[in-house]
Amino acid sequence: MKPENIIECMSNFDGSALDGHLLKLLLAVLETGSITAAAERLGVTQSAVSHLLDKLRAITGDPLFVKRGRGIVPTARAEALAQPARDMLHQMQRFAQGAEFDPRAWQTELTLAANDFQRDLLLPALAARLRTAAPGVTLRIVPSGAPSAELLRSDACQLVISPRPPDGTDIVQKRLFEDQYRVFYDASVRSAPATEADYLAADHATVAYEAHRGLELDRQLATRGVRRRFAVRVPGFAALPAFVRGTALLTTAPSLLARTALADLASAPVPVVCPAMPMYLVWHARYQQDAAHRWLRGELEAIAAHALGAGSAAAHSPQRLQGLQAL
Repeated sequence: MKPENIIECMSNFDGSALDGHLLKLLLAVLETGSITAAAERLGVTQSAVSHLLDKLRAITGDPLFVKRGRGIVPTARAEALAQPARDMLHQMQRFAQGAEFDPRAWQTELTLAANDFQRDLLLPALAARLRTAAPGVTLRIVPSGAPSAELLRSDACQLVISPRPPDGTDIVQKRLFEDQYRVFYDASVRSAPATEADYLAADHATVAYEAHRGLELDRQLATRGVRRRFAVRVPGFAALPAFVRGTALLTTAPSLLARTALADLASAPVPVVCPAMPMYLVWHARYQQDAAHRWLRGELEAIAAHALGAGSAAAHSPQRLQGLQAL
């Protein structure tokens, strides 16, 4: 639906009957595709969701969701209203915050997207910080995979932590830290690979969030016509120990995993030229000047600096604004 048609639809609303609860409800049902799942996300009963949905249907004059098989699907009107609903909720939040942001008064469900490496390294500390500084915030963590710009545009999450930020003129990124790769192995079964030949002769386990998309290391090796031999590909770093332990497999992973998922494996420098692994905070431009979001980004930078040591985190590196000249 064109923007002018959305505005025309919204002009028929009884605006005084709309509130943030109804907008959140619309988005929850749209994003989960289920009355039950929406109720769980909102922390209310299914009957409450059904009651509010009936109220929203009366306001919009549209069924919004219709049955298909055992599930429900949104109408075209519901899909067209999704982005205006997100924009209005964002404006409501900014209105409520006022000029001075007080995290103690912040009431929201905050969704961050991160894969297991950065999740386990940083987000437990963030959750602890929120419990004391912003107790009204519920932290929801979803896997980012190989994140897309649409993940942020749709407001399915408010922040991504990823080594591979998506491209987009409306997507903002800032380097959070940089790590080096190491090769991990079971020292009770084998020794560390001493040379490139030893390394390339071994069988490897690796992480692949998308089919046919490996580490930057493998792309660099491919330019030399060299490839590692993979015995196992898993969807996250936390799965690697179960496959490497008790075998002669090697796995090449960020060195900081020696503190978390790979703590019980031995490690050594990678005996081939290996790129560094950067990590970025990534968000949509609409949050660039948002006081709550800026506070959140600052907290994550401080957590990264503390976790990595003052000399390791790139917490003060320049922010990269892609196509954003006026923010």
